[in-house]
Amino acid sequence: MKKHRFLMGIIIIFAGGFLFFSLMYGLSFYTQWRSFSSEGKVAVVTVNGVINDSREIVQQLNEVSEQDNIKAVVLRIDSPGGGVAASQEIYDSVIELRKVKKVIVSMGSEAASGGYLIACGADKIVANAGTITGSISAIMFFANAEELFKKIGLKSSVVKSGKFKDIGSPMREMTKEERALIQNLIDDIYDQFLDVVSRARKISKEELREIADGRVFSGRQAKELRLVDYLGDMNFAIRLAAKVAGIKGKPKVIYPQKREFVFWKYILGETLSLAAKELARNETGFYPAMSLRYQYYR
Repeated sequence: MKKHRFLMGIIIIFAGGFLFFSLMYGLSFYTQWRSFSSEGKVAVVTVNGVINDSREIVQQLNEVSEQDNIKAVVLRIDSPGGGVAASQEIYDSVIELRKVKKVIVSMGSEAASGGYLIACGADKIVANAGTITGSISAIMFFANAEELFKKIGLKSSVVKSGKFKDIGSPMREMTKEERALIQNLIDDIYDQFLDVVSRARKISKEELREIADGRVFSGRQAKELRLVDYLGDMNFAIRLAAKVAGIKGKPKVIYPQKREFVFWKYILGETLSLAAKELARNETGFYPAMSLRYQYYR
């Protein structure tokens, strides 16, 4: 009997904790961008680090677009670039946000390659004089460890359904036909990048190609080349956003709140992620052997 009461107590405590965390999580989700004040505000959304996943940034941009009290958005970019699709998805979300809000980009230490692609979606771009930007290019990289494997006596066997399925395999040299195929892919992605920059900055693609060869620029050089609009810091970008949105006086600035508890993320997010990875590991492989990125490396 005592054992049953003890178990019942544990269940009640667990249920209470579950309800508490659910309530707090839901409340933080609801109040992330909301305020009791109806005054015009400037929201700051940050793109930080290598761009591998667009979901969190896209979600924040979508939430900002729905808030009437937010009149303008400063997109703070401090990124060397990253995945092509992730960068394009964030760029598309910025374009959608511009339909209902004014969007100003503030470049931090670096906003290159995929980071610069995203910046091109804004109404205006503000860079620090020393910001590293540009790197208008695409890259796909491979490693060839064939000679190393020979030295240690390691051999591989590949079973594939098509002759190009193992392009980029580290076990062998790439063929001329494979290299041509990859080059065509890179050229197409590069041309998409040029289309975005040319349209956003009103620079012809022919003129753009003279500087869009992977090189990087300082913010001051980028302004001379018409790749950015202003030189200034984050505060300047916030004031500019308030001005173009018609906000009078010193703007009130809001930032997204951290929504997930470590406990909650561990129990739900990490558990589901590990389960998905484990399931994928047991499936037949449909995995590319390479990674395509808008990336700048120092």
